[in-house]
Amino acid sequence: MEHSEFEIGMEFYTGSELWRCTDVGRRTIVAVRVKDGYPVPHQAPPFSDAVEQVFDEYDLGGTYREPQND
Repeated sequence: MEHSEFEIGMEFYTGSELWRCTDVGRRTIVAVRVKDGYPVPHQAPPFSDAVEQVFDEYDLGGTYREPQND
């Protein structure tokens, strides 16, 4: 995906892992991994036990709108 496609709250995949975007910076995206329905869609950061992951411009090429089956 391209940086311009991201917005806060949208979900995307890296392979088969589901992520939810929590912040869009100038060159980075920050997201939390969605596991077993957590965090729930209406919940906003900060998340009590979810670790936010930073995706930089080199990581965005491995992000997808749909899961990628290996």
